[in-house]
Amino acid sequence: MMIRYKMAKNDEHRSYCPVNLFTEVLGDKWSLLILRDMMFYKRRHFNELLRESEEKIASNILRDRLVMFEKEGLVSKGKPVDENHKQKLTYSLTEKSIDLLPLMVSAIGWSIRHEPVDKKKYKPAVDLYAAGRPAIAAFQAMLRQEHLGQATTQS
Repeated sequence: MMIRYKMAKNDEHRSYCPVNLFTEVLGDKWSLLILRDMMFYKRRHFNELLRESEEKIASNILRDRLVMFEKEGLVSKGKPVDENHKQKLTYSLTEKSIDLLPLMVSAIGWSIRHEPVDKKKYKPAVDLYAAGRPAIAAFQAMLRQEHLGQATTQS
């Protein structure tokens, strides 16, 4: 039986405070980075997430987070990409995780204002923050198309 990360064994919440509920799912040092890699770097396979992340996550931690994300409804697991490699699955963001994009952009803004961000290296993130709500909405629409197969509508 898998025990939810940062959660009591009896699967009860510590409290129903909105901040607590958020941190029970995403309050570790890896979860938002994995979602960042899926959102911004189009990494959708275990090996891509493991090997291409700048922060070098351990395979057991990545596996645990992906299992937890699936249980929490943040990702869905697709069928194997190749019948010869049945373990090469494609992970897709769900609406629940795509809904985190404004929070991610707020975190980008906070870091730009208070930490030594390499603005040249991370220019797309800096530009998304600077562009504001219309760009965030467009990026969410693109994620929905890529991960959920939803057609984008132009207004």
